[in-house]
Amino acid sequence: MAFKILLSLILALNAVQFIAAVPTRRAQCADGTTVSNEACCVLLPIIADIQPNLFENECGEEVHETLRASFHDAIGFSRAAGGGGADGSLVTFGDVETTFAANAGIDEIVETLRPFINSHNISAGDFIQFATVVGLTNCPGAPRIPFFLGRPDATAASPDGLVPEPFDSVTKILERFDDAGFTPTEVVALLASHTVAASDTIEPGLEGVPFDSTPGEFDRQFFIETMLKGTSFPGTGGNQGEALSPLPGELRLESDGLLARDERTACDWQLFATDQQKMASAFSDAMVKLSLVGQDKSQLIDCSDVIPRTIPLTNEPYFPADLTKDDLEQTCPDEFPDYPSNPSVTSVAPVPTS
Repeated sequence: MAFKILLSLILALNAVQFIAAVPTRRAQCADGTTVSNEACCVLLPIIADIQPNLFENECGEEVHETLRASFHDAIGFSRAAGGGGADGSLVTFGDVETTFAANAGIDEIVETLRPFINSHNISAGDFIQFATVVGLTNCPGAPRIPFFLGRPDATAASPDGLVPEPFDSVTKILERFDDAGFTPTEVVALLASHTVAASDTIEPGLEGVPFDSTPGEFDRQFFIETMLKGTSFPGTGGNQGEALSPLPGELRLESDGLLARDERTACDWQLFATDQQKMASAFSDAMVKLSLVGQDKSQLIDCSDVIPRTIPLTNEPYFPADLTKDDLEQTCPDEFPDYPSNPSVTSVAPVPTS
């Protein structure tokens, strides 16, 4: 009798294990694509729309600006002051949030995104974060970032004063991010976004001023070039929030220069300047965390399998013409590699804005 009972228990346990091992049933969308969850099918027409019609299948201005919008929307959260985080309030309450000083110039991408959002059946919060990770796949070297679907519509505008500004001190920036749940390492990781970024508002009269010499590639050049000793170049007006760059046509934000040299963040900065894989991986993790600020992940659907494949990076890191590692301003004591000097990189052209 005891043997029969034991045998029954073993058979029952094996049955439970077999049931647990059966994979979740996947769904087939109208175009024949198989996805992990039927709800994710709504995203496929969005990819087909925004890649040619918003991003023009390039790592260009609209990718840069959509990425900026995703950050400005999500960081609108504070344990003390409130805010909905990554909820799309930047668009839903655009008449309020685009007037914030830290959001200067963001009204253009908000109005560009609005008709796309209105033509697809997902929330503004979902659209902003989804469009960002899709757009980044056009940038060689960018990671394939997971995406979760199902953010509810925003119910109120974010409070003003939650978006860090380029003239803020390192302490103020780190405290603001800590209030939103981010570590100093994650702050530096998020700034990898500046490797495919450009300024339209900081330098008066100039648009599309890049932060590194390869704004169309998600690479280490931003971290490398921000560590270089700054020198004057034509067009620099010494504006608040702006530091000097060694390359004509390149803009260095004051806050980026300070974070690259501060003891609390310099070694993370230098690590990302010397390790592409770690930089891209840390950025992906931090972006997923940012996209979930203010959200209940347990109520969202993992639709990461619909994100397009990324483009491998083929270029190697370098110093601009006539510069070497002796031109770096290092706070971190770790040894820096002897990257070659690229004689063709003597200046940086603006990023086309139209």
